[in-house]
Amino acid sequence: MCRSVDVRTAVPARNDGLAAELRADLARRRVTAVSLLSSPGSGKTALLEVVLRRARERGLAVAALTAGLATENDARRLARSGAPVKQVLTGGLCHLEAAQVSGLIDGWLPDGTRLLFVENVGNLVCPASYDLGETLRVTLMSVTEGEDKPLKYPPAFGAAHLVVLTKTDLSDATGFDDAAFATAVERVNPGVEILRTSSRDGRGVDILLDRVLAVADGAAPHAPLLAVDHPRRQGHDNGPAEAHDAHGQGRVSRAAVT
Repeated sequence: MCRSVDVRTAVPARNDGLAAELRADLARRRVTAVSLLSSPGSGKTALLEVVLRRARERGLAVAALTAGLATENDARRLARSGAPVKQVLTGGLCHLEAAQVSGLIDGWLPDGTRLLFVENVGNLVCPASYDLGETLRVTLMSVTEGEDKPLKYPPAFGAAHLVVLTKTDLSDATGFDDAAFATAVERVNPGVEILRTSSRDGRGVDILLDRVLAVADGAAPHAPLLAVDHPRRQGHDNGPAEAHDAHGQGRVSRAAVT
């Protein structure tokens, strides 16, 4: 008898299982994984370079995986921090998956690493649906992208444990409306903390690192509203029953990525 398989649910479901195994393995090794999501040009790599450098100055054992479609430019930039860095070339794939992360960690991640930053492909659509075994998911955007971006990409911002605004040194020049941005974030992810940063002048970097360390030390991350725009999420909620939110942003469930 021929059986059909819906790849829209089968592939991500397999990823979820691998992500759970990876998360358990990292927990045994006492490694806190932080995934970073953003659109291209958000300043994610520049900020991560500063974070890695600051972490090393504070005596923290850190490492980073960075994903790119075709070049190793980001890895070379991050390596300037002095932290161990591994490049993931996705060959055109628009997101990372748990199997890729797990395969790269094996035999590479130095013993004693406390924080592992995973920089996903610049994309706010596909990466939002894939669990990478992270402890903390951070969604970033810059002041040059427009304060309504969280409303345009509710899955990416709705699934974040922490939202980071970058390039804030350009806020005045771009006319960025910070209050409107905060309202948009609150609409898709009520209660999530927003950190304002700049890789150029260093503002917010230590606060971001402190938030990550707090989670590494056992603090529970913010439990996000996980936007359910994908069939695989329906019926797999770990919290209260799913419902349409009051703002028409689709089905949501009170469930953390982790």
